[in-house]
Amino acid sequence: MIEINSVTKKYGSIYAVRDVSFTVKEGEIMGFLGPNGAGKSTTLNILTGYISSTSGSAKIDGIDILDDPIAAKKKIGFLPEQPPLYTDMTVKEYLNFVYELKDCRLNRKKHIEEICSVVRIDDVFNRIIKNLSKGYRQRVGIAQALIGNPPVLIFDEPTVGLDPKQIIDIRTLIRSLGKDHTVILSTHILSEVQAICDRIVVINKGEIVADQRTGQIAQAVSGPKRLNLTVCGPQGDVLKLLKGIQGVGRAEITGACDQDSFTYLVEMKPGIDVRKPIFYALSAKGWPLIGMENVGMNLEDVFMDLIGSKKTK
Repeated sequence: MIEINSVTKKYGSIYAVRDVSFTVKEGEIMGFLGPNGAGKSTTLNILTGYISSTSGSAKIDGIDILDDPIAAKKKIGFLPEQPPLYTDMTVKEYLNFVYELKDCRLNRKKHIEEICSVVRIDDVFNRIIKNLSKGYRQRVGIAQALIGNPPVLIFDEPTVGLDPKQIIDIRTLIRSLGKDHTVILSTHILSEVQAICDRIVVINKGEIVADQRTGQIAQAVSGPKRLNLTVCGPQGDVLKLLKGIQGVGRAEITGACDQDSFTYLVEMKPGIDVRKPIFYALSAKGWPLIGMENVGMNLEDVFMDLIGSKKTK
């Protein structure tokens, strides 16, 4: 549904994005993740036709945004970081204005009523936009993106500045929209991505540094594998033994479980599985190993590793 191929954008000698490529399948919710200034908004502005790329191509459902911008834009509903609202209009006036601006051919009254019901703004339909809360303004912004029922929805930082309840409401709404649309969610909020997205693309300093399913994003990081152990035995001696096992890169005590058992964090050197050697070494000493589990990296760990690994050119 969405194809970004080798997109580069330069301002003079400065690269805003460099050789960015990714695809988004129909019905997929993709999280576009990166720190502030990473190139997220630039990429989305190229995809939506707001700015042109220096090189590369952006296609929506096979239509190049530069070759046929009108046809491509009809397939996109876009909510920028600052919703494009006319605050002196009522919600009704504004949505009717957008309907005409997009040259929508669907039944006007029914279409707008359906959208208002989906985004839950029926109760403010006749109110002036400037008198609405930020949460309601975001909903109106999403409503304008839905006018014309485009197959692709793009949201740029949709929950910035909202209170916790409003954030949950907008996340739930975006997730429900993903059932019938292809969605790109651009954000730097990690919990947002985990709560909403099927897949994550990470950009840093203008370049893609990871592209994985949400549940597999840790595979993008080549950091050491870690184990959590619970061992009954004298903590100092157990720690010394663990550090001496071939393949163990680091070991430390992380806590006490009861009077004679302690927990340890062990990092394995790349390519070496130390689980059996640990078991046999502890057994030989008569120190029961009563717990062993892999420690996965959370999204915050992965994100910090990815953006820290990209060196400034």
